Amino acid sequence: MILKKNIFWLFPPFLALITFFCFESCKNTEVLRTGSSAEDLYNKAMSYYKDEDYYEAQQYFDILKLQYPASIYADDAQYYLAEINFKKGEFVLAAYNYNYLRRAYPNSEFYKEAMFKTALSYYELSPTYDRDQEYTFKAIQAFAEFQAFFPQDSLSKIANEKIIELRDKLGHREFFTAELYRKLYSPRASLIYYDAVIEDYPDTKYYELAYVGKIEVLYELFRYDEALGLIKLFRQIFPNSSYLDKIKSLESSMIK
Repeated sequence: MILKKNIFWLFPPFLALITFFCFESCKNTEVLRTGSSAEDLYNKAMSYYKDEDYYEAQQYFDILKLQYPASIYADDAQYYLAEINFKKGEFVLAAYNYNYLRRAYPNSEFYKEAMFKTALSYYELSPTYDRDQEYTFKAIQAFAEFQAFFPQDSLSKIANEKIIELRDKLGHREFFTAELYRKLYSPRASLIYYDAVIEDYPDTKYYELAYVGKIEVLYELFRYDEALGLIKLFRQIFPNSSYLDKIKSLESSMIK
């Protein structure tokens, strides 16, 4: 008897859930049955989109793509599906949908925006410098691709600023690793990462710091000839460096 009562008590929320899914299914089925035109579906979707009801907008854009894949609104639907993902912070899905638009609708009026927003999605996915940088590299590549396609576009300037920022992050990662190895008393390992900054990221603020760090490590390893040669090069590259006094002090201690 108690078991029956407990089962009966569970039915109301269960029935409510079933009713909800039936309602949603029937609503979408009704849209399909009414034979709404592509334009009607698009207008309905855009109405929800402008009201920031992204769930409903997404439903109608999906139906539009399904029912009218070759219509003049198909690429619009694809673009706004990507935009919905982006606005919701679903950047992996956003990048996928922007890329899909470029592949499926290469003549779309949204092609340029989709290319830029693909890069911007990867940019948003780029983590702090001490994490895996897969999306940082993807973002740099995507922004560079945009610049190659649209070199005169105003967005190319923004793309360039993003590339500089992202490369600075990569330089920071290499420099941070070099400094970490110094703290762990692994000077030879630190030299590898200082060299990585010097060779791969000369356009970042860590370029000068990497030279200073490398000179200090060479000094600590008693590799004076290499250190003195690097000091000479440092003065040529950074004639106005704020680290010149420190470098001069190291140099003096090596030539006594």
